[in-house]
Amino acid sequence: MHLIALLIGLVIERFATRFFHWRRMRWLERIIDAGFRQAERLKNWPAIIPVVGLAILLVLPVVAIMFGLGETLQGFTYLILAIFVLLFSLGPKDIGEEVDDYCKALESEDEEQIHNAAKAIIEGDVPTDARERIARVEEAVCVQANNRLFAVVFWFVVLGAVMGYIGPLAAWSYRVTDLIRRRAVFNATRSEDANDNCERIRDAAELVHGLLAWVPARLTAMGYATAGHADEAIAAFRAAGGNRDASLSEHSEHLLARVGVAALALQDRPDETIKERGIRGARSANQLVFRLLLIFAVIISAMTLYGLTR
Repeated sequence: MHLIALLIGLVIERFATRFFHWRRMRWLERIIDAGFRQAERLKNWPAIIPVVGLAILLVLPVVAIMFGLGETLQGFTYLILAIFVLLFSLGPKDIGEEVDDYCKALESEDEEQIHNAAKAIIEGDVPTDARERIARVEEAVCVQANNRLFAVVFWFVVLGAVMGYIGPLAAWSYRVTDLIRRRAVFNATRSEDANDNCERIRDAAELVHGLLAWVPARLTAMGYATAGHADEAIAAFRAAGGNRDASLSEHSEHLLARVGVAALALQDRPDETIKERGIRGARSANQLVFRLLLIFAVIISAMTLYGLTR
């Protein structure tokens, strides 16, 4: 049943994405910030303790609902709850929608729109050089697809296979750690508010999220090799990765970026403008993600049919 819920949830997420802006849950940012303020009082404690405590606090409402439903959490009731939780766990923004906005900004040649659209995808500083920005956007699409989609699917399927109703809880737990990480990074990069405690919390949030993203990131990277140019992607997968001092989360992101771009295997064309190259690269990266999603959907469908016919 949990695989059927996953398929329905993915279909709704793909084709009704513009109706789900409210799932971005801006109100959660206030709760997370309040948790960070409380964590400042625990400066002598390892920062990972308040971060994990905050994550547990945000997961508890879903746990309460699931246990409150008790024996009724099966059949149609479970299906509806699983789809509902899954839709909030995916995202919170749709990468395909952001790529479309970025391509439209490139076509308009409005530098401010291009910068804002690229920043939404990269979720960090946007290079001023056009070619560097193009490369960063392509890498970011491959990274964000795992954070927003594939890792959620992984935890939903894996723990759902162990105990069906745990799947939605696992997916939501992953999303919570990602929301905490995003907010911690945002707070730590605000120069007027940044301090040592912000950096401690950021590092702890990235560690927790990095632990949950480690396995899905590598499966997604292997998926890129399947959905794209395998030889180049496999070579990139095997290549030694980046800075040894990078965090666990950064290692996973570097791997996804490296393998994803290699799977695209894009070559510059002599008659192509910077604008055209940027549009082609972003759309190619989004198409790679979509092809991998289709592969996942086929595998999940086969698993569902196998389960139904056993």
